[in-house]
This record gives sequence, C-alpha cells and structure tokens, in this order.
Amino acid sequence: MNHPVIEFRNLSVRLGSREVLRDLSCSFSGSTIGLLGPNGAGKSTLINTLLGFWTPSAGSAHIFGSDIRTDAKKIRSLVGYMPENDAFIHNMSAVSFIRLMAELSGLPSEAALERAHESLFYVGLGEARYRKLGSYSLGMKQLAKLAQAIVHGPKLLILDEPTNGLDPPARQRMIRLVREMRDSGQMHIILCSHLLRDVEETCEEVVILKQGRVVHYSNLADERRSNRRFLELELEGTIDGFVDAARRLGCECAPGAFHRWKLVLADNVEVADIYRLAAERNIQLRRLNFRRDTLEDIFLKAMESTNGGL
Repeated sequence: MNHPVIEFRNLSVRLGSREVLRDLSCSFSGSTIGLLGPNGAGKSTLINTLLGFWTPSAGSAHIFGSDIRTDAKKIRSLVGYMPENDAFIHNMSAVSFIRLMAELSGLPSEAALERAHESLFYVGLGEARYRKLGSYSLGMKQLAKLAQAIVHGPKLLILDEPTNGLDPPARQRMIRLVREMRDSGQMHIILCSHLLRDVEETCEEVVILKQGRVVHYSNLADERRSNRRFLELELEGTIDGFVDAARRLGCECAPGAFHRWKLVLADNVEVADIYRLAAERNIQLRRLNFRRDTLEDIFLKAMESTNGGL
C-alpha cells in the first residue's frame, strides 16, 4: 500500500498555554516540498513534531504510514534532519561525528563508518573529513550538517534553512546538491527556508503556514503552467479607446494611479499586440513592465488570507 509521505489528521500542538499548530488536516506526496511562513507561523514546531520532539495535543501525524507517536524508532531510520542551528561535538572529527549520527539512526558500526566517509565525499568534504568540526568554516559546517542528515540513506530528508549564512558560491553548491538528491528519486525532501528563491529553485510543491494553519498549498509546476502574464503600463493620451480595444482582445484591465494601468494578457495576446494598439490610437507608452506571478506573489497573497486550512 502506498502511503502519503506525510499526513496530518486534525493535528494540533500546544506549547504551554499557546496553541502553535491548529487542526492541520492535509497530506503531501511530492518529491520536494517547500515549507514557508512568516516568523511564528509554526514551521519549526511542525518539524519538531514530525521528528518526535513535541507531542501533539490533539490529532495525529504519519510519515510513510508510521505514526509519530508510536513508531518513533522506525521513523528515526526513515528521516534525515539538517537543523538550522549547529549541533556538533566540536572536538570530534567530522568522520567520527557523522559515524556516530549514522549509528544513532540505526546503522551497525562498520556500515556507519563506511557511510560516513561516503557522505562526506559526496558533499565535498572528503579531504577535510579528519579535521575537527570546530575548525570548520560556516560553509563547511553547513555541508557537514547535510552529510549527517543523509548518512543513513533516509527516505525523507528535512532541511531547515540549508543556505543560512552562506556566501553566493557556497549557496549555489548547496542548491546543486539539493537538486541532485531531488533528481535521484531516492528520497523525498522538505525544505524549510525564509529565502523564497531557494524554494523556487529546488521544490516542486509549496506549503505556506500562517498562525499555525496551512493557508496555501500548490504544485509549482502547475502554477507556472497556469501562471498569468501581465503588463504594468504607464500611458499618456486619450486611453479609453485603447483600454476598450485591449478588453475586446480578452485582456483584463485595471487602472492605477498616475496614468498607470495593469493588463492581464489573454492566452492568444502578445506584448506586440499591445504596442500595435497603442500605435493605432496614438497612445504613448511611457513605461511597460512584463512579468508573471512569482512565488513571492503567491506568498504575499497567502499572507493576506484570513482563513487557514485546506
């Protein structure tokens, strides 16, 4: 039987007197899922609940059909976790530490050592694997965190802010590794990041949390295929005829301030058609910006939503 990667059934989590997650009911089966939300939305609490660090106050959560309440040992062998904050034993060598993490995930000692070497070479730390972790640069520490998360061959990899603090070359290296793991088809990935660009470049699906609820879910490939094209125009002249003509072509038109208009292009209309309409009616196009909705637009719309849940 094929189970969803993750499934929530009326999941709620209370920390002290505050309900952080509220009645989540949804399931996800995508290969790469981006987890987004503003500070305090419940992203870290959701991850910690999946990992068994927090106990649900109501409802349930399953990973590949295993209940997080009763199957914690099995889930530990199925899930790899790259935390946002460092959690190293700084005077240990990288290979010794990652071997330890592999053993904690259920691998026998000899196999754990072999996999520790393999994972360090995979992330690009093979030459530095005997150095103490405390001597690593920030970029190397991020790669070491990734190595310990994948050392036991998990079916689900949870990455919490994997590019946090990285310079552009190091960020590109991390993104490339995430894409390689995604494209290998050997594991599912949840990527939690405040950088929308990271999610756009690596994820196939996106889940947005707000105030402990899921306020948006979408398949990014479907979003891109159905994404509307629109123009932001600044016009000069008698524009009524121009707007009427654009609407007859099937465009949606909305006025703004200071002679500005927004046109949503119909499927069969191109930018050249708008130039032609303007020329025919002696309209000056002072400014024209062409764009599509981005993940930032999707995120901001979700933040405007007042109703949570799917």
